[in-house]
Amino acid sequence: MEPDPTGTGCPMPDPWTLRYTGYAPAEEGLREALCAVGNGYLVTRGAAPEAVAGGEHYPGTYLAGCYDRADSVIGGRVFTHEDLVNCPNWLPVTFRPADGEWFAGPPAEQELELDLRRGVLTRRAVCVDAAGRRTRLVQRRLASQARPHLAALETELTAENWSGRLDVRSALDGAVTNAGVPRYAGLDSHHLTTLRQEACPEGELWLEVATGAGRRIALAARHRVRPGCVALHGEARPGQVAQTLAFDVAPGLPVTVDKVVAVHTSHDPATGDPLDAARRLAAEAPAFDRLLAEHARRWEQLWRRCRIDADFPDPGPLHLDLFHLLQSWSEHSADLDVGVPARGLHGEAYRGHVFWDELFVLRVLDLRFPELARAALRYRHRRLDAARRAARAEGRRGAAYPWQSAADGREQSPQVHLNPRSGHWLPDHTHLQRHIGSAVAYNIWEYYRATGDHDFLAEAGAETLLEIARYWASAATHDPARGHWSIRGVLGPDEYHDAYPWADAPGLDDNAYTNVLASWVLARARDALHALPARRRDELTERLALDTAETDHWQDIGHHLHVPFHDGVISQFDGYRRLAELDWDTYRRRYPDLRRLDRILEAEGDTVNRYRASKQADVLMLWYLFPAREVHELLRRLGHPAGDELMRRTVDYYLDRTVHGSTLSSVVHAWVLGRCDPHASWRHFRDALTADLHDSQGGTTREGIHLGAMAGAVDLLQRCYTGLESSDDGVRLDPHLPGALHSITLDLRHRGRRTLRITVDRRHVTVALDPDPVDPVRIAVRGERTLLRPGQSHTFRL
Repeated sequence: MEPDPTGTGCPMPDPWTLRYTGYAPAEEGLREALCAVGNGYLVTRGAAPEAVAGGEHYPGTYLAGCYDRADSVIGGRVFTHEDLVNCPNWLPVTFRPADGEWFAGPPAEQELELDLRRGVLTRRAVCVDAAGRRTRLVQRRLASQARPHLAALETELTAENWSGRLDVRSALDGAVTNAGVPRYAGLDSHHLTTLRQEACPEGELWLEVATGAGRRIALAARHRVRPGCVALHGEARPGQVAQTLAFDVAPGLPVTVDKVVAVHTSHDPATGDPLDAARRLAAEAPAFDRLLAEHARRWEQLWRRCRIDADFPDPGPLHLDLFHLLQSWSEHSADLDVGVPARGLHGEAYRGHVFWDELFVLRVLDLRFPELARAALRYRHRRLDAARRAARAEGRRGAAYPWQSAADGREQSPQVHLNPRSGHWLPDHTHLQRHIGSAVAYNIWEYYRATGDHDFLAEAGAETLLEIARYWASAATHDPARGHWSIRGVLGPDEYHDAYPWADAPGLDDNAYTNVLASWVLARARDALHALPARRRDELTERLALDTAETDHWQDIGHHLHVPFHDGVISQFDGYRRLAELDWDTYRRRYPDLRRLDRILEAEGDTVNRYRASKQADVLMLWYLFPAREVHELLRRLGHPAGDELMRRTVDYYLDRTVHGSTLSSVVHAWVLGRCDPHASWRHFRDALTADLHDSQGGTTREGIHLGAMAGAVDLLQRCYTGLESSDDGVRLDPHLPGALHSITLDLRHRGRRTLRITVDRRHVTVALDPDPVDPVRIAVRGERTLLRPGQSHTFRL
């Protein structure tokens, strides 16, 4: 494994354990993000229970879909931003000898261990006070996968060299703000107002707060102690309630406080009054050990569904990435009207917004948890009317999905952003990334191909896809002189270029990725209509006032969208050839880390818009989304004959000019290099797989994990290196294992119902179909085909 950046030893001593030994102030934020525990309804960062926000620590608990809006003044202008709310902190537990100070950290010794198999965070520490009294601390924490509204913390305290009275203080803290990202420090961070609170005489704590938007959030805590406490005292101050429990202790005799907290909001289905629901659930909650057993059983089931056994050196980060995916988006997310946040529910980076990262996440879910993929697509369909309003605001038809989405589907991209290097607030034009609509359409179609879910296509998917196609047709303008159609004023996936250096207005013309995807969407719109039952097709076309003349017009545009070229490669956008080459050697000598080249140049009074330099993959996204043969077909459809050499030339050209300022860039480059340069592909795969473990983006993981990169790394193993393609025709495999990957075994769901076990090594591919009474599946491996019936397996020689 690569060196541990903490300098405290390898963080993963085995493939199922993340462990940090000692206390490292500079790394605490990273550890808190990576040691978060959650269940898809809520996620709590791995901060110490005695920690308060500030300095190296940032306790945070985030509820799926819990957003709030606030206004901030920057440069005399008012800007509105919508944040994923940092909810009341349920963790606080601290202690003291009766005549001492409350323990506030850091401990004299500490070990933090995250058990990935069971979803349990264990902390072992030795705490020494000013009088030299040593107290051993063991804490176990979970967010229940079996009971998603429950979280629990067990604290065991053992006096080592002293005896007397021990006070333990447990609290619920609603006086929290959104202060987890230093770049947002100048913005309003207050979202919560306390409504009701009480510390009950029998030991219960409860607290209810409200966001500015009126969502009520209620927490109730109950405590069980071993042995019984000798005194109990409740206290309250604005926004915080606490119980202090007193014990008589002696050396070597442990005291245990079991704290279970229930969380409900006014937006939860079938809840009624959230405070009543939380108090009732907390009162009925079982002991910690029973909660743990139920929780561990659910994790065992999840890991069975997600089996991916890959034989390569140090596979631990694979389990870590899957773990965070499964606790960010789970069955408990599916019943909520929520999207897939780019940074999970682990922090406040990107304000918790939903971007296009589901493009990477859903590829994993389609083949393992199709019901969860469908839930993410339902989130998009529910916001179709908001996307229609956005298109009308542009003077266009159809649906324009926002680059950043949150509660209601309005565009949440910031209007300004801070460059920490220069201290300047700069205009933000990322809302012009209209390719997000194509990503939504792609996810719909790929889900349909993988699952055969005709009901979803008929009920929601086709309508959404058709309205996105209508938007692209409306956005395209005809150039009679050239005889093609153009899409102007957009940004591509490479966010470095947001304007021409010679232009006054933002936006670029004919971004190649955007145009090719728009052409693809226009073609799939026709396929979606043909796939519908006749009655539903008639209903939908009538509702949308969609006639044959309009769909024929779509196909004409789809065959004639402009794709620019230069120097024998696809241009990132029209006019790219006019940009200057950056003096890469000079900049690499001056700046060891060029991932934020845009900030570097702006601080120097320059702009990255002048140069052929990319933050992340843009044109190369085409070969990530589609097999090479399909890219060639798409380009031929647009009038550009293309062969394999075009891909290699284009990959080499942009790889030399990309600084990988996004973790997603490593995923894409690993994919496109998978066939032509396996060694380089594996290097990028490892970068993607360990991006958060090693905090490769230079301090950003502490603000939230990179969910797209985590899922994308998993998908590289399950689809890229196995060459897996799943459709209604069956399953095709064309493995190309990199040298470091010796074998891989996957359990996947085909067409949403049939479970396949696929094992690939260097000489064989073995596919087995589960014995349930299902239809047979056609399997093809490099031209050899077989029909696999329930309970059968077949081995192909490579």
